[in-house]
Amino acid sequence: MSKHEVIIIGAGLSGLACARWLARAGVRCLVLDAADGVGGRVRTDVVEGFRLDRGFQVLLTAYPELPQHLDLSKLDLRPYYAGANVWHDGGFVRAADPWRHPFTGLAGLFSPIGTLADKLRVASLRRRCCKGSLEELFERPEVSTLEMLKERGFSPAMIERFFRPFFGGVFLEARLGTSSRIFEFVFRMMAAGETAMPALGMGEIPTQLAASLPEGTVRLRAPVQRLSGQSVILPNGEALTPSRALVIASAGPEYNRLLSLNKTVGSRSVACLYFDCAEAPGDERIIHVNGTTSGVIQSLAFTSNVSTMLAPRGRSLAAVNVLGWPKVSDAELQSIVRTQLIQWFGSVSQTWKHLRTYRIHHAQPDPSPATLSYNPEISPGVFAAGDHFTTPSIDGALRSGRLAAEAILNKEKS
Repeated sequence: MSKHEVIIIGAGLSGLACARWLARAGVRCLVLDAADGVGGRVRTDVVEGFRLDRGFQVLLTAYPELPQHLDLSKLDLRPYYAGANVWHDGGFVRAADPWRHPFTGLAGLFSPIGTLADKLRVASLRRRCCKGSLEELFERPEVSTLEMLKERGFSPAMIERFFRPFFGGVFLEARLGTSSRIFEFVFRMMAAGETAMPALGMGEIPTQLAASLPEGTVRLRAPVQRLSGQSVILPNGEALTPSRALVIASAGPEYNRLLSLNKTVGSRSVACLYFDCAEAPGDERIIHVNGTTSGVIQSLAFTSNVSTMLAPRGRSLAAVNVLGWPKVSDAELQSIVRTQLIQWFGSVSQTWKHLRTYRIHHAQPDPSPATLSYNPEISPGVFAAGDHFTTPSIDGALRSGRLAAEAILNKEKS
């Protein structure tokens, strides 16, 4: 009989959350992952003393799953400013959350980012997104975010100069084709809590999850070649068979490969370029977004302004985000980005040293329809987890891991 009651493929957030939930119930688990570290798409690398997340990411502290999985106090969360600097007409214009920054927000009523009526419609939108339960929110009619914003009466200027650049960066797509349910969920989370990051980078989230597991639970550098029923076959021919259940907690493309599913995976791609700056232009903890159709930069954040622990003393760290999969070399992409940086911040940006470029093909899944729950058991004894089943978010990944674990535990009771 296998010493592992449950085998979980994937040491990303969903797999780790599933293992943690099962371990708390006394279930012996083994988590397999091909990578050399835990976290999947949520990892942090140390490069020349800088801490670089693999793609710019944030944590919304209002996510309902967080208290069930993480000790937020130990993550030492550092908040971003509730708003954004929007590049428009040759300069940055402040768009602030009027509920968090009332004076700046009131001043912004007369900014060129939308009309006065648009700003008032934001209040109506906020009330709608925060009304009722999350379950009720995800039962609302589902249209694209763009369609929903038009239906709510927002002007083209407000959509193009704020919603598209800001939420395009959140959803990693500029068309605003993301489900209106996802938009309303994210808008609600931003209204209810802070947008933050752990002081040492986003990789601290999976690190904390893994540290809570019994020793020996996670096995890294263990790619799965194929499945045979409930058995997992490794490249060396080793076969591992759980006594209770198998959980596939891989990202969409790998999930399809393992199950030999002949279907297209909706993937959203992004390129993230990091720069070492002698000094950031200002010390605000704010995200800069592109409110025009010119240039490739979608957003930029001086992450070391949020946490000084991300950069060596006396240095600053800039994270630049470009949507999609630019069809140019890394060197060409860097050159294009630098041209835009000079427009935004002047010639000082020419002195910024490029540290690393991350090109992430499957940075975010494209779920349809958007839902909070699903049936994790895909065949007898085989379960699935991942944010491609719920919402494309940290909350969705943690939720799917918990739902898969609960399905396994509840099956034993029935």
